[in-house]
Amino acid sequence: MKTTLSLKLAEVTKNWILIDAEGLALGRLAVIIAQRLRGKHKPQFTPHVDCGDHVVVINAEKVALTGRKADQKLFHYHTGYPGGIKERTVKQRLESKNPGQLVEKAVERMITRGPLQRQQMRSLHVYVGAEHPHAGQNPQQLDVAAMNRKNVVNVQKG
Repeated sequence: MKTTLSLKLAEVTKNWILIDAEGLALGRLAVIIAQRLRGKHKPQFTPHVDCGDHVVVINAEKVALTGRKADQKLFHYHTGYPGGIKERTVKQRLESKNPGQLVEKAVERMITRGPLQRQQMRSLHVYVGAEHPHAGQNPQQLDVAAMNRKNVVNVQKG
C-alpha cells in the first residue's frame, strides 16, 4: 500500500537561489520564480506547507518584455480619492524609483492567494542592481537563460 508523504514544518529545508534577470522575459522568469517559491520543483512538495526556497533576483530593472508590451500594457491603480484612478505603462514602471516591484507583482499574481502566499512572498528578495546582501547564505546560481531559448529576449533595433 502506497502512502502520500506530507512534510511537516520542521522537516522543510530551504535553499538559497540567485537569479540574474538581465535580458530575461518577465513572464517566463516569474513562472520559474513562483515554482521555486512554492517548492513545486521538490519531490516532497506539500501544498499547505511553505516548502519553497529563498529566491534572490538581481538586475530586476533589466528584465525584458516581448513585443510592444512595454508601451501598450497598462497597470491601473487607485489613489483612494474620488476620481483617483490612474494608469501607468510597463515602461514607466521600469523607469520609476522601484522597478523591482514589476517582478514582485508578476510573481505575486502567480502564487495562490491567502496567508501561505504572504509567507512564501517573504522568501522573495528582488534587487535593482547587481549587489545583494545575501552573500553569507551562499546562494546557488540558477541559469534561467540556459533552461529554454525562449527565456531570453533578443532585442533587435532596426
